[in-house]
Amino acid sequence: MSPQNLKLVLQEAAYSAGISPEDMRNFFAQGQKKVYAAEEWLFHESTPRQWAGTILEGEVIITRGLHGTRRQVAILGPGALISESALIDDTAHSTGAFARHGAVVWQISTDKIEAFRKEKPEIFFRIVARTSRRISERLRVVSEQLAGVKSLVELTQGVRIEHDSLGERELPESVYYGVQTQRAVENFSISGVRLNNFQHMIEALAFVKKAAAQANHALGVMDKEKMQAICQACDELLAGKLHDHFVVDMFQGGAGTSTNMNANEVIANRGLEILGHAKGQYEHLHPNDHVNCSQSTNDAYPTAIKLAVILSLKELLGAMKGLKAALAAKGREFVDVLKMGRTENQDAVPMTLGQEFSAYAEMIDSAMDALKRNSEEFLLINMGATAIGTGLNSPPGYADLVTKKLREVSGLPVQKADNLVEATQDCGAFAQMSGTLKRAAVQISKICNDLRWLSSGPRCGLNEINLPPMQPGSSIMPGKVNPVMPELVNQICYQIIGYDAVVSMAAEASELELNMAEPVMAYDLLHGLMILKNACITLTSRCINGITANRDVCRGYVERSIGLVTALNPVLGYERSASIAKEALKTGGNVYDLVLEKGWLSKEQLDEMLKPENMTDPRQIPET
Repeated sequence: MSPQNLKLVLQEAAYSAGISPEDMRNFFAQGQKKVYAAEEWLFHESTPRQWAGTILEGEVIITRGLHGTRRQVAILGPGALISESALIDDTAHSTGAFARHGAVVWQISTDKIEAFRKEKPEIFFRIVARTSRRISERLRVVSEQLAGVKSLVELTQGVRIEHDSLGERELPESVYYGVQTQRAVENFSISGVRLNNFQHMIEALAFVKKAAAQANHALGVMDKEKMQAICQACDELLAGKLHDHFVVDMFQGGAGTSTNMNANEVIANRGLEILGHAKGQYEHLHPNDHVNCSQSTNDAYPTAIKLAVILSLKELLGAMKGLKAALAAKGREFVDVLKMGRTENQDAVPMTLGQEFSAYAEMIDSAMDALKRNSEEFLLINMGATAIGTGLNSPPGYADLVTKKLREVSGLPVQKADNLVEATQDCGAFAQMSGTLKRAAVQISKICNDLRWLSSGPRCGLNEINLPPMQPGSSIMPGKVNPVMPELVNQICYQIIGYDAVVSMAAEASELELNMAEPVMAYDLLHGLMILKNACITLTSRCINGITANRDVCRGYVERSIGLVTALNPVLGYERSASIAKEALKTGGNVYDLVLEKGWLSKEQLDEMLKPENMTDPRQIPET
C-alpha cells in the first residue's frame, strides 16, 4: 500500500472511530500488518477476540452461523474497522470473518490495546465511545429489519392450493416449497434437523439444477426463458437466499426424493415469480417437468451429496490446518523442555515436549492428506444416469454435457463415472470417506486424551502442561478446573466414530440398482464434517493456543526416572542395566549414584552419557 493510500485509509478509520487522524496514527502505531489469502478466515464465530483493527486492502465478509447455515451479515472494505468490540469487552466473537479474494488488515492485539488504554486513556475512551455508537447503530438497523420481516410475514400469510397424485393441499402463500415438500414435512417429522441446517447441500442442489437447465437448453429440450428463470433462482440460492424454505427432515424415506422435490419446488416457485407468475402456477414452470428435466432423484441427489461433502471438507481442512499450525507452534515453543516419554503409561526414555507436540502436528497433517486423497473419488458423479443408470428420459449426449456444465457452474473438476449403473447403486465412496473421517477423529481424540493426561493434577497428576482454564470444574469441589475443551472434542470424535458404523451399514444396504439409505449417509457425513470443523476451531482457539509448560516438573521427572538407565544399556549391557534399575526401584536410590558406587563408569563418563539433552536424538555411543 502506498503512503498516500495508507493516509486515506487512516483518515477513513479515524472518521469511523470519531477521532482525529493524529490520534488514530498514535493508536495505529501499536499494531502490525497481517496478510490474508483468498477465503482465509480472520476469525471464527465463538472464538476469543484477540485483536481490533482496520482493513487496508481487499474485502472482508462478515458472516454468522456455525452450524451449516451461514448468513452474510456485511461486506467491509478498506478503512472499515473490524473486530472493534475487542476495545470494549473480552467476549467471544458473535460473527466470523473471511477474506473474499484476499485482504490486508492492520491489527492491534488486545494486550497492546490494554497498554494503550493505560498510557493514553483520553484517546482510548474517545475511540471506545465512537465505536460503541457504531455498534449501537448496527443493532438498531438489525432490530428494524427483524421487525419489518415479521410484520411482512403477518400481512402476507394467505394460502394457495396445490395438488399432486394424492390430492390437494393448502400451503401458506408465503412459502416457496410445494405440496410434495409439505407431505414430507408431515411424514418425516423425526429429528428436527432440516435441510436448511446444511448450507452446502442447498448450494450443491442449486449447482446441479442450474447445470441441468443449461444442458437441457443446449440440447433443445428446454426453452431459453425457462432455463434463465431456473438459473436465476439457483443463483439466488447460491447467494444465500430462500434457504429457510428447505424444510424437509434430513431423515427421510424415498432415497432422497423429498430433498430433491424440496429443491425442485423452491426453484420452480421462485422461477415463476421471475417469469411474472404467481407461486403454484406450474403450467408455466413445473418442478418435475422443467426443474427436474432429464433427471431423477437417483442421480441428482447423490451428486449433490458429493458436492456438498467436497464443499464441507474444504472448511474442515481449513480448520485442521489451523490446528496443525497451533500444535507446530507449541512444538517450536517447547523445543527445549525435557520430559519423560512413556510407553504403556510407564516411564520410557527422555524426549522434549516440543517433540511430543510436533508429533501431534504431524498426525493432523497425515489425516488431512488422507481426506484430500479420498475426496478425489467424490468428483466421480452419475449425472445423466436418471433412474438406474441407463439414462432413460434424458436426451442423447446429456450425461457428458451436464457434467461439463456442472464443472463450469461449481468450479469443481467433476467427471462422469465410467459406469453409470454401478455409480447409481454403489456407495463405497461414501463408506471410504466416512472411514477416513473416522481416522481423523481417532487421531484428534488421541491428542485430546494426551492433553488430559499431561495436564492431570495439578498436585496429584502429571502436571507437565497447563491448559487454559475455561470454566469452574465442579459444583461441589471448589477450585477444581476441568479440561473441558479436550473433553468436548473427545465426545465429538466418538460421535463421528459412531457415524462411521452407520454409514458402513447404510452403504452395505444397497440392494439391486439403488441404495435407499443415502439420506442417513448424507446426514452423518455432512454433520460429521461440520462438528469436527467446529471442534478443531474450538480446540485451537480455546485450548492449544493457551497451553503452557511446567518446565521444572518435566525436568524433575527426567532426573528421577529409572528410564535413564536405558542410556547405559549399550555400554553396561542389558543384564547390569536391569540390575541397576531393580536396585534403584527397591532402595529409592537413583541410577547415577548406584553406577558410581559400583565403579562401573567414571563420573565424567556418566555425566556425558546421562545428559538428558543427549537422549532426544540418535548419537554415537562413546567407548569405555
